[in-house]
Amino acid sequence: MLRTNDCGELRLKDLGKNVKLTGWVKKIRKHGSVTFIDLWDRYGTTQIIVNRDENVSRESVLLIEGKVQERSSKNPKMPTGDIEINAEKIEVLAKAEGLPLEIGDPNNTDLTRLRYRYLDLRRDEMIKNIIIRSKTIQAINEYLTKNNFIHIETPIMAKSTPEGARDYLVPSRIKKGSFYALPQSPQLFKQILMIAGFDRYYQIARCFRDEDLRADRQPEFTQIDIEMSYIEEHDIQTVTEEMFVHIFKEVFNIDIEKPFKKLTFKKADDEYGSDKPDLRYGLKLKDISDLAKLCDFNVLASAETVKCLVIGPSENTKEVDYSRKKIEELTKEIVKYGAKGIIYLKYTGNELEGPMAKHIEKIKENLIEKLSLKKQDSILIIAGNKKVVNRSLGELRKIIAKELDLCDKNKFEFVWVTDFPMFEYNEEEERWQATHHPFTQPKIETLDEIENKETCKAKAYDLVLNGEEVAGGSIRINTIEMQNKVFESIGISKEKAREKFGFLLEALKYGAPPHGGIAFGFDRIMAIMLKIENHDIREVIPFPKTKNAEDVMTGAPSEIFEEQLKDVGLKLEK
Repeated sequence: MLRTNDCGELRLKDLGKNVKLTGWVKKIRKHGSVTFIDLWDRYGTTQIIVNRDENVSRESVLLIEGKVQERSSKNPKMPTGDIEINAEKIEVLAKAEGLPLEIGDPNNTDLTRLRYRYLDLRRDEMIKNIIIRSKTIQAINEYLTKNNFIHIETPIMAKSTPEGARDYLVPSRIKKGSFYALPQSPQLFKQILMIAGFDRYYQIARCFRDEDLRADRQPEFTQIDIEMSYIEEHDIQTVTEEMFVHIFKEVFNIDIEKPFKKLTFKKADDEYGSDKPDLRYGLKLKDISDLAKLCDFNVLASAETVKCLVIGPSENTKEVDYSRKKIEELTKEIVKYGAKGIIYLKYTGNELEGPMAKHIEKIKENLIEKLSLKKQDSILIIAGNKKVVNRSLGELRKIIAKELDLCDKNKFEFVWVTDFPMFEYNEEEERWQATHHPFTQPKIETLDEIENKETCKAKAYDLVLNGEEVAGGSIRINTIEMQNKVFESIGISKEKAREKFGFLLEALKYGAPPHGGIAFGFDRIMAIMLKIENHDIREVIPFPKTKNAEDVMTGAPSEIFEEQLKDVGLKLEK
């Protein structure tokens, strides 16, 4: 090794040692003929003192030889702040030119940071994030290996089985006109592994989805994939909870309580307006449909569902003035979910005040009693069909919680959401489809019960952390009869099923054990654990893409040569 120590290692106990350090120049300070250099690597920063005028540029790579001495002016903010290296020799291993961006400058644009990602990755925050990401992977490996899971890789180039996002396609040179698809998940392969007898599988899997991007979504991402045989839902949930307890303790020294809370899909939707509720704060949706039907205001009286949020003053929250302008702003945020508007009321301790207060005079006393209103409580009411009301108030709940600082960033609140609908109706395509995927086992006693699509539940479960879905799984179908019935129920013919999933259907004929699993969105989990603003997963991925799925550092995607197209039998349309 060129170095004897790293830049975060030396302390007062090392005084007098002759050492060699290598690293990058973070800062240069000149005081007369003395030059101070902050030399850094991923382990830390050490001050170098040079008793001569040394001409080096920032971010150049140096080899320093010298003796450890005590600093006259200590820096308590640095772990190495008690010592410095009196440099006897400096060798420039690589000179850095003028930087195209100021490393760590908050004014750097996202595009600039991604264009020069190799420089942006030198930020202290990015180094910390990537190191913690690595430690978390190690903790997952440790826990699952200890619990008898086998790490098995599944193919990256596989058959296209489009049942969700668009596939990324790879043309075949050997079999022109045919394509591989990059996996959206290892779903079918892990089920095949259960049929093959590997009863406890896991994989740190790379997955690919050609879909529109946002802060918590990338075209390629990391998934922690788990599948188990001879189990029920609670077995997978127990393994998951124990794994998270292990991760938080090992990586952050935080104790997470288990068992995690549980909510059915219906209860989560009814009380929080979301299937991924944030339980760090209250603000439950209150159903006042029965009282609304008795009032003189037709908008409320004729609505299928009327619900509200009650926002009370608290020493832990900021006061929000629900003026007309504020209500208009909030209304703009929820019209996308189908809501027509918000009715605002305020309880003074004696009366309900607001633009619509006179219309609910008849139910005023009952409303105060039902909602257990306290002085200065604000009430936001939405009316409409149940789906619109729940989704609109669910979004409103999140907006208000953010405005009132109700989300404790140091709290990690897990909740299982269970009993999802087996099917959902796709309005655009005018057909029923599987809510999760068509390999999920329905909660039925007989195959005939699957025909009642509106009430049929699935043996499916999502894990939610601080209002974000971080994992989803299900008990799988393990008989050919059940699998064919589910395909038939969502309009997949026997011919189409054989074409898409023939290898799985064939495997199911030869003894498939009861099995199920779960998949974790690892990048999203890391963003939440590291308390990244808006859970932007680009802050925990070494080389992410832009919102247009571009790698601006390498220039991907890029055009290819005509010869490459000919090799795979393709021709581009102009």
